[in-house]
Amino acid sequence: MECLMDHIVLNVTDMDAMLEFYTGILEMPAERLSAFRAGEVPFPSVRLNADTIIDLFPEALWKNTAVPGPCGAHLNHFCLGMSREAWEGLRERLEKAATPIEAGPVKRWGAHGTGISLYFRDPENNLIEARYYAVADDHRSCRLGS
Repeated sequence: MECLMDHIVLNVTDMDAMLEFYTGILEMPAERLSAFRAGEVPFPSVRLNADTIIDLFPEALWKNTAVPGPCGAHLNHFCLGMSREAWEGLRERLEKAATPIEAGPVKRWGAHGTGISLYFRDPENNLIEARYYAVADDHRSCRLGS
């Protein structure tokens, strides 16, 4: 079976910091933000690409779940695939924002073979891997900064 990632959900305690990070540093467009701020929808999202979003769940949606803490032990990290140009721009924005790089650049294997990755954390301490592949961009890759 082949399928696409539709969305992932991040549990959030500081929505403003997370939105600033994902829309500013990662340059992902916000979705439903006005409706969220108006109380019309329970959470906003940010768009990775035409097929995939990240939902940002405020504490009211996850605080009474069985998984302890905002993320529990279920999420190790997620990886954003992008062009080399977008990756370089992201690296510059991370440095400008004083966001520590935990690892990388380093070669890592992924969905399209071996690529070059950086690892860093968002304001809620989720580990993010940003990667580009040396081969031509794949249509399934994220288009951050493009």
